[in-house]
Amino acid sequence: MLSALSLALLGFLLGIRHAVDPDHVVAIGTIATRSPSVRRAAGVGALWGVGHTITILVVGGAIVLLRVAISPRVGLAMEFAVAVMLILLGILNLLSARRAEAPAPSAARPLLVGMVHGLAGSAAVALLVLAVVPSPAWALGYLGLFGVGTILGMALVTVLIAFPASLAVARMATARRWLTAASGLVSVVFGVLLAYSIGGPDGLFSAAPAWDPR
Repeated sequence: MLSALSLALLGFLLGIRHAVDPDHVVAIGTIATRSPSVRRAAGVGALWGVGHTITILVVGGAIVLLRVAISPRVGLAMEFAVAVMLILLGILNLLSARRAEAPAPSAARPLLVGMVHGLAGSAAVALLVLAVVPSPAWALGYLGLFGVGTILGMALVTVLIAFPASLAVARMATARRWLTAASGLVSVVFGVLLAYSIGGPDGLFSAAPAWDPR
């Protein structure tokens, strides 16, 4: 079994790495480009991480403690929810870009987005930790540290997105509208492609779906 220190470090580092998954970056980009400041953007990223961690602990904890089995169709449905959410976020940004002055997203949005993403990834993370750490207590500790790493990672990713955006806005008044529109378009396209890959052949809407937790 892994030592306590190595387990803690592994969970924390994998949480940071998890933050840079493409669907996470696309989703947070739709919100970060609309944040009025870099500091506000860091808070947005942290809230995303908090929402993600809440779902990881609730769903992943149920899998670890109660040995809840996730069927392929349910697992795919949770991932499909992410695709739908990316499309909706993109549409909201495209609509917002049409207005000269649009309010920054509320704090509830990144929290909710993070929770949906956590729902999609919780099964894979819990199954991975169960394969390495048979002790439920240590497994829950790993999930918690994974969540802390994700919170930190998402805050950093959001700052990296928001910093150049804030520089562009300082130089050109309409830059935020263009950035909002661009992030919205990317989110819609990525969401549609993700939805197709999840619901396509052998996917969610097939008679016998195949699911590879990731």
